[in-house]
Amino acid sequence: MVAGEASGDLLAGRLLSGLRPRFPDAHIHGIGGPNMAEHGFTSDWPIDKLAVRGLFEVLAHYREIKGIQNALRDQLLAEKPAVFIGVDAPDFNLGLEIQLKKAGIPTMHFISPSIWAWRGGRIKKIAQSVSHMLVVFPFEEAIYRKAGIPVTYVGHPLAEVIPMQPDMAAARSALGLPSDIPVIAILPGSRMSELKYNTVAFIEAARLLAKRAPSIRFIVPMAGERQRRYFVELIAQAGLQDAPLQITDGQSHTAMAAADAVLVASGTASLEVALFKRPMVIAYKMMRASWQVMRHMAYQPWIGLPNILAQEFVVPELLQDDATPRALADALWKQLNDRSHGAMLRRRFTDMHHALLRDTANESAQAVSALIAQSAGGK
Repeated sequence: MVAGEASGDLLAGRLLSGLRPRFPDAHIHGIGGPNMAEHGFTSDWPIDKLAVRGLFEVLAHYREIKGIQNALRDQLLAEKPAVFIGVDAPDFNLGLEIQLKKAGIPTMHFISPSIWAWRGGRIKKIAQSVSHMLVVFPFEEAIYRKAGIPVTYVGHPLAEVIPMQPDMAAARSALGLPSDIPVIAILPGSRMSELKYNTVAFIEAARLLAKRAPSIRFIVPMAGERQRRYFVELIAQAGLQDAPLQITDGQSHTAMAAADAVLVASGTASLEVALFKRPMVIAYKMMRASWQVMRHMAYQPWIGLPNILAQEFVVPELLQDDATPRALADALWKQLNDRSHGAMLRRRFTDMHHALLRDTANESAQAVSALIAQSAGGK
């Protein structure tokens, strides 16, 4: 198995919770993180080696990432595992899967690349790479069936992990936050490149809001110690160390549950916020050259998963030059104080939660088991 970042590790951990009981003695290894390790997974390389986003950012790390891919490929071609499961990270995993599948190794991909959002031509490569696709959004199943790719809709693992009615009081108690003040969670991203481009604007927005309402508390969960050190370094370099922040190690779900509103980098975290039924502002900044290329490749007007699933702008998106500290602060202030909008979001996000809720662990494990049995001639 290969997961390429913190969100992939979380999703893969859920899959392994269903798979490990079926194969208690299996050696499961590759690239992963702590959630996968809880189920006896062995990581051959650190997961953060793959956690790079952006066309030009990837180029700077290309040689190292390609070296890891080649080394893992050679290891797996010699080992001939019962199945290879790529969890998200399509640029790394699809290239690996195509070589493994040609060698007769069954390949499964968990979490479809967003071909419905951009780079739809990748479905041809997916057909060459993937023996079976596991998808987490209902509308994706028809896309793969039409392309002749075996597919199973397994629901989204996060819909099982996150409670339908989150307990704000318990979350605030766990974080030592008062119950009677506004709380904003700030999630600038788990990748180092996301922190590089999002941190300063996000924290300047927090400082502007603190001037408007000094009682506001800001909670900032960090994905790991390396991310925390870099985040602290960035805010110090920008002279923002006086911003009223409470930084936590992990605990992103607790932070979301505790918050009245959330400022979140686009990605899986925005879906998590929606499942916690919290108002949010979705923002994203990246290297300018990457932005100039990618903004012309989108098929839809939305980039945030809550808006894509709703097929409308239910929450604001502020991207690149639009994601100024002032604009972020103004948008967050509205999310924090517009009660009728908040009530609408709770209804929409609750419907979304029900649509994504399946027994993902067991359904995905069943699909993996069936693929292994099929490749072994039904044994």
